[in-house]
Amino acid sequence: MLQFARFAAIRAAMALFTLLLVSLIVFTLMELVPGTCAERYLAFKNTQGSGISIADIEAEERRLGLDRPFIVRWGSWVGDVFLRGEFGDSCILRLNINDLLGSKFLISAAICFASLFLAYLIAIPVGILAASSKSALVNGSLRFVSYLGLALPNFLLALMVMLVSTMVFGDSMTGLFSAEYRDAPWSMAKLLDLLSRAWLPVFILGWSATAFALQTVRALMLDENGKLYVTAAQARGLYGRRLRWRYPARHALGPIINSFGFDLNRIFNELPIVAAILTLTEAGSLLLDALARSNDQQLAGAIIFMLTATIVALNFVTDIALALIDPRVRKSVMGG
Repeated sequence: MLQFARFAAIRAAMALFTLLLVSLIVFTLMELVPGTCAERYLAFKNTQGSGISIADIEAEERRLGLDRPFIVRWGSWVGDVFLRGEFGDSCILRLNINDLLGSKFLISAAICFASLFLAYLIAIPVGILAASSKSALVNGSLRFVSYLGLALPNFLLALMVMLVSTMVFGDSMTGLFSAEYRDAPWSMAKLLDLLSRAWLPVFILGWSATAFALQTVRALMLDENGKLYVTAAQARGLYGRRLRWRYPARHALGPIINSFGFDLNRIFNELPIVAAILTLTEAGSLLLDALARSNDQQLAGAIIFMLTATIVALNFVTDIALALIDPRVRKSVMGG
């Protein structure tokens, strides 16, 4: 137990170090964007008809603390993030980033996690079946479906669903909320409205994730099925479902659990494009707007850091879960 606690403490320290390193990278990229936050904001104000001068820029830089050394500004920013959970103000919109994101990041995370759950809910049993089945029809059909999922981009699938929905139901199914709930305060009715519409982005994002996971599970199971310990188990009289789940499936699921963070990151990378097509008002669309339109690096950096923190936390949890589930990892960690 002491060795396992040491293992968990080391993994937690590595996760914290990773977050500190990511915060430094994100803050550095924010600083490398041409022009300071003060210059970009005042230039934006200038496009609205406000005249600006060099003195105005210098005064704004002093107000924002941009005249301080880089390491001091990074330390202040990372301290606010880690100790208070505060990301400061958006550079262009001049709104508190925590208030601006509000529930948007939680909605984005929920969509991504639901897509990931859907993908593995389908891929794990189907992938195990595909690796164990001797039927050419079953294997050929599953291979065709998985290749189709990998070949058909999510944005094209979103456009196809919108077109069919508009032609059949007269509704494009865009947006996360109906018109009457879009600006309404949270209630049970608004939550139910969200659930009635959120299935579409979950399905679209889970489409390629399911195909990718299906190929992975099938390949891992085929590799485990050919190992000597499976042959030895068959020699002892184990066959069928009992053999699959007790030995090859149990060992094949280790790499799958370990890849949750990678798969979550891949799904979120696809979210901004899908969000733009489906006009979703969540963190993915905010990130796309901050990077491509308003050049609001403070807002973009906050979203990227929050995503990274979510993935790092998920990787920490999967490391602990893998050590508990996989006897090979548990033996290497606990020494027995």
